[in-house]
Amino acid sequence: MERKKRTFIYLFFSFLLGANILAWLIVYDLFQKQFFQVIFFDVGQGDAIFIETGQGHQILIDGGPTSAILEKLGQEMPFYDRTLDLIVLTHPEHDHMAGLIEVLKRYKVEKILWTGVLRNTGEFKEWEKTIKEEQEKEKTQIHIAKAGQKISWSGRFPDQQVFYVLNPLESPEGQELENSNNTSIVLRLIFNGQSFLFTGDIYKSIEKKLLGKGIALGSNVLKIGHHGSKTSTSEDFLEGVLPEIAVISVGRGNSYGHPHAETLATLNKYDIKVLRTDLNGDIKMFSDGKTLNINIKNERH
Repeated sequence: MERKKRTFIYLFFSFLLGANILAWLIVYDLFQKQFFQVIFFDVGQGDAIFIETGQGHQILIDGGPTSAILEKLGQEMPFYDRTLDLIVLTHPEHDHMAGLIEVLKRYKVEKILWTGVLRNTGEFKEWEKTIKEEQEKEKTQIHIAKAGQKISWSGRFPDQQVFYVLNPLESPEGQELENSNNTSIVLRLIFNGQSFLFTGDIYKSIEKKLLGKGIALGSNVLKIGHHGSKTSTSEDFLEGVLPEIAVISVGRGNSYGHPHAETLATLNKYDIKVLRTDLNGDIKMFSDGKTLNINIKNERH
């Protein structure tokens, strides 16, 4: 009798423990599904943006000019997690592409999105060779970006967590160009009530074309084009986007004079909060779809 009583007590407490663990897992899962993060990595003079959804999807837009992106990913992803759902090469210039080549060599990537534009450089040839090897070895899916594409990862609410491809308006696939900035993939990310616009290195001429097409551009956060160069960020474009926050990915003491005083003056004119990787380091944004929280460690001057 005593033995049966001990067995019953043991089973009862085991049930309570299991139920408690299950409850916390459900709470954790619900918490995760409500939050979304976007990190603008400080990788020097270049772009690298990491996105993680509440469902655990991990996306990397550009990789910066060096292998520094590997350390950055290592800080944000568990050591055992060596998979990325999607990487996006906005355009094949060194300061966006070099780091992605290193990422492809060390991580399993499910999908690659790029424009297919050609460059006559050794680094570009390495990019082509690497993505071909990944396609054959890991069955990586390669997609060519075109305006009008929609990328969704939420089965239940596909219009509440989605990327819209806004540029290139005309596909440059197979064309060899000396400068691919204007072919940059432009992405508008929507997460419930929050939105982000990632512009690569497009110039004012493409900004004007996007405005002329009547494309929805309005976003809470704008990644400033071409590292704050005066070639980008026209007043008309800012009026079309109406961002609350502008992020400039730029290297400290760069030789290009980025960000340009003209761009900073324009942003100031519209009273837009400016964050810069050269001054703030990694810029981390978290959202529940309603509010946006910003976490920065550095305030360099």
